[in-house]
Amino acid sequence: MKFRHTLAVSALALCAAGAAYAQDQTLVYCSEGSPEGFDPALYTAGTTFDASSHTVYNQLVEFETGTTNTVPGLAESYEVSEDGTQVTFKLRPGVQFHSNDLFTPTREMNADDVIYSFERQEGDGSWEYYNSMSMPDLIDSVEKVDDLTVRFNLTRAEAPFIANMAMDFASIVSKEYADAMAEAGTPEMINQRPIGTGPFVFEDYQTDAVIRYSKNQNYWKDNEPKLDNLVFAITPDASVRLQRLQAGECHVMPYPNPADIEAIRANTDLELLDQEGLNVGYLAYNTTQEPFDDPQVRKALNMAIDKQAILDVIFAGQGEAAKNPIPPTMWSYNDAVEDDPYDPEAARQMLEEAGVEDLSMKIWAMPVQRPYNPNARRMAELIQEDFSEIGVDVEIVSYEWGEYLERSSAVDRDGAVLLGWTGDNGDPDNFLAVLLGCDGVGGANRAQWCNEEFDQLVQEAKTLSDQSERAKLYEEAQVVFKEQAPWATIAHSTTFMPVRSEVEGYIVHPLGGHLFDTVTLNPDG
Repeated sequence: MKFRHTLAVSALALCAAGAAYAQDQTLVYCSEGSPEGFDPALYTAGTTFDASSHTVYNQLVEFETGTTNTVPGLAESYEVSEDGTQVTFKLRPGVQFHSNDLFTPTREMNADDVIYSFERQEGDGSWEYYNSMSMPDLIDSVEKVDDLTVRFNLTRAEAPFIANMAMDFASIVSKEYADAMAEAGTPEMINQRPIGTGPFVFEDYQTDAVIRYSKNQNYWKDNEPKLDNLVFAITPDASVRLQRLQAGECHVMPYPNPADIEAIRANTDLELLDQEGLNVGYLAYNTTQEPFDDPQVRKALNMAIDKQAILDVIFAGQGEAAKNPIPPTMWSYNDAVEDDPYDPEAARQMLEEAGVEDLSMKIWAMPVQRPYNPNARRMAELIQEDFSEIGVDVEIVSYEWGEYLERSSAVDRDGAVLLGWTGDNGDPDNFLAVLLGCDGVGGANRAQWCNEEFDQLVQEAKTLSDQSERAKLYEEAQVVFKEQAPWATIAHSTTFMPVRSEVEGYIVHPLGGHLFDTVTLNPDG
């Protein structure tokens, strides 16, 4: 299991890999990008979660595949105190961690691993998701009651806490493995050679090319996984992904080009799965930098963007214009909010009134496809054209995906960044607090926007148990967001997943993850 750098993986190599596993159930997933690493607590990108938390790890509770309902995971059950400030998890006995050529566990998963998994995130600012969700202020301590019982002592009641425990950052890692790697002087192995309790065992990563996993023969779930081997063939170009799918070199691909949807539907060797996406795509201004620190300037730029043209060109009609920072399928969505009209002349006048002349700015374009943005480069070009109509000069920049995410989170980042979000737990807090709250500045809050009125609303909402009362506060927060305009909200999209006809049991997950626990291959399919 050596790490090797390679520029590409050929079709011949993939076919050879398939032949090697001819007698086994081996699924090849043509993924859209490379993971930033394999320790999900360090990252926020779905591409990374697919390769780490969704394959190698488990959480205390999990989302039932295909829904946002939480079900038991590594915890068989939990109890919440009457005041909501203590949550006690009863752990599942007999759960085994994986092993590799660096480490063989000497014990089963227990409370020490759970405590370590959370306490390690109390350190520096590297833990972007943990910090953006205000976890350092929420979790007072994690207490070992006994080997199979863990109690979280909270500083306040937190309505979405159980759902948060099913999220990727809450994956349970092996304290014994971490200690062994620290003693060996190689603590980075947690992020490079992951050890978890999940359905698949990490085998090998050829950088930017292929990730290989094998079946966890000791998995705690009966009859899972059904596959013997799982291969991620990293294929950034959607057209190439589709060619490989059609040729049988891979079985599942994400994020097809919208223009290819009808051709996929017509192909009898393929099945097109779809689901309305719990997502939003946006352009985030850096609100700490002039002149983007002025809401009037931000509103003016928003009014210059022709969203309908973006929907027609980028989404090929497979999306809808976004006006709020949460999708319309989510509870508490405020439909009474009015979107900024497309009015270039009014936008030009507003810039003049704000004293802005000869504005030059950068727009950052993602290097990968996401469900909320199938072609960020082309979207940036359309916005560039729109802004030129009001006298704003735009330079388009981009970086490798991991670098893009890291650099775009910096407080001193220039210009505006194209990005988006697919909900991780089905709760409005996961959008409003994580992406726009004050604790997310310098992390997931790419607008670097800290508005006291907005933040008070979303922080109060998460302490309430009554969903209707929470919804009222979130609706108010969406009004503040629209008035202040830290983003240009662009679109919500439908998620399409083409799979080969022999694939059985694949479910499009509303939270955007790609899960293969229950998938099988039927050669007669």
